[in-house]
Amino acid sequence: MDQQRRIFLAGAGQMAVLAACAPRPPAAQAALGGAYPFSLGVASGSPLPHSVILWTRILADPLQAAATPQVAFPVRWEVAHDEAFSRIAAKGSASAVPALGHSVHVDATGLEPGRWYWYRFMLGDAVSPVGRTRTAPAADSMPAMLKMAVASCQHWEFGSFAAHRHIANAAPDLVAFLGDYIYEWGPYHLKHPSRALRVDESFSLAEYRARYAQYKSDPDLQSAHRAAPWIVTWDDHEVANDYAGDRDERLSPLFSQRRAAAYQAFYEHMPLRVAPAGRSDFGKLRIYDRFDWGRLARLHVLDDRQYRATHACQPKGRGGSTSVLRTNCNGLRDQSRSMLGADQEAWLQNGLKTSAARWNFLVQQTPMAQSSQVPIIRPDDGRFWNDGWDGYPAARDRLFKALQGTGAANPIVLAGDVHTFYATDLKLDFNRPPSPQNPVLATEFCGTSVTSSSRPQSRTLQFVDMNPHVKYGRSDKRGFMLMEVSPAATKAIFVGLDDVRLADSGASTLAQFRVENGRPGAVRS
Repeated sequence: MDQQRRIFLAGAGQMAVLAACAPRPPAAQAALGGAYPFSLGVASGSPLPHSVILWTRILADPLQAAATPQVAFPVRWEVAHDEAFSRIAAKGSASAVPALGHSVHVDATGLEPGRWYWYRFMLGDAVSPVGRTRTAPAADSMPAMLKMAVASCQHWEFGSFAAHRHIANAAPDLVAFLGDYIYEWGPYHLKHPSRALRVDESFSLAEYRARYAQYKSDPDLQSAHRAAPWIVTWDDHEVANDYAGDRDERLSPLFSQRRAAAYQAFYEHMPLRVAPAGRSDFGKLRIYDRFDWGRLARLHVLDDRQYRATHACQPKGRGGSTSVLRTNCNGLRDQSRSMLGADQEAWLQNGLKTSAARWNFLVQQTPMAQSSQVPIIRPDDGRFWNDGWDGYPAARDRLFKALQGTGAANPIVLAGDVHTFYATDLKLDFNRPPSPQNPVLATEFCGTSVTSSSRPQSRTLQFVDMNPHVKYGRSDKRGFMLMEVSPAATKAIFVGLDDVRLADSGASTLAQFRVENGRPGAVRS
């Protein structure tokens, strides 16, 4: 019996045992001492044409999870056609069980495709904030527009979450979050501190749960979750810096246990549609998935952490990333090394082959474009960071050949991780100019971080000069991307904050790029 099934059955068994003493309305809220139970807000995600996942977690005090009674809470939920909840579209109840951190995941089904809904939860007399969500368009429809916000990398200690306020104000149809939703270390405060301290690193399930509760207490982040459904993937800091597969920087023999705890906490705090109980293990939680927006767009959501090979040419005695010279690292030439794992590679190729969408978005973590840290004079030159796709060039070549061979229309790669805006042309040979033999296969847009710091802009400009396929780079601003997708073109808007330290920071457009249907390559507009 796998771990997730044991947890779900443990929760069900616990509910049966506690049936006589589990709180009942209106006693449910009284079990929390009368405190408001929805301190972490609400969220929705994983939209399909007839259903969407609704999420909340019962927790009165984000920094005092242990004070929550270890009983199952009966939570009611409603989905309505209008914000006043005068026309109910769906409703039901769910149990918030201790085994899953009192989180609630509801698959609200029976909804109409391509329309907005409002939702809320209730526990006793307490009513949650109202969230707005929407279903995906019907499979055979061609929507006129998809507005999608794209964000990543939100270290609590490096600034405010003002970017999320601007995401909410942009009223997107969808939010795609590309990883590093939390960072695994830092002091536990409910205010963003003035300076960073590396303390209180997370190793246990309780510690990861506490870190998510801290982050999700932020009102701006809550507002972005209430504004639209999210699709999410993870990167490294949801677990540990620069881990690869089952190996961390410390080479800890207990890392698999730590990773399982972190994966469970991720599931507990995300509006995530995963395999049914009994088919998935929190130590091996499959999160890669695909979502169709009618015939306008297919979003292939990838996991490039769980299944990847260990880093090439690591220094002796430690894991994690490093910078390697191509001439000195035979591991970079190993054709067997994968970023996604064989099963996910095959799944992606099939998803590209069967896609009837006008646009195919690869929603993933880190830049695919080659990014040498030194000038490349000869083909074997270059110094590369081995944690990104540059550390897995054979896997990248296979992916690019799949893009070329499947004929999937208009591939666009979305990336985060490096806390920098980039607009890049992707091609099989980055060291040769585009030509009929070396065409531009796809466009990549990389977003900066919500808060996490980056390198000086002067250094980024050096990277752009050394990598001519990179058309734009900006590392001195925090923010997000806004994608406007129509049948004719996709527009990428790089939105930067005025000052990440200020909760009321303004924001402005730093650059805009356009990709025309049938013409790969970004053009600045």
